[in-house]
Amino acid sequence: MPAWLLLIGAVTMEVIGTTALKMSEGFSRFWPSATTVAAYMLAFIALGFVLKRMEVGVAYAIWAGLGTAMVAMVGVLFFGESMDWIKASSLMLIVLGLVGLNLAG
Repeated sequence: MPAWLLLIGAVTMEVIGTTALKMSEGFSRFWPSATTVAAYMLAFIALGFVLKRMEVGVAYAIWAGLGTAMVAMVGVLFFGESMDWIKASSLMLIVLGLVGLNLAG
């Protein structure tokens, strides 16, 4: 499996884990708590495989940046969190940074 595809899967699992963590209400609800643990385990396993094939700086920047942007969008779309121009611009800067890292190599 290509490293990029595995990294996207790892980021997706991290976003699912973070979303479930929000829904667990401080680990007081069983299924969201179990989903959090399982999703983070899968995310870190996938990231471990990615790091065999990709530079750690690039992989982690994509992991952190894309995960942050996606979790922010989940917050807006599913949890009614606010989005103003400063937040939107900041998310775009994260995405532009990721594009720059990819173009650099």
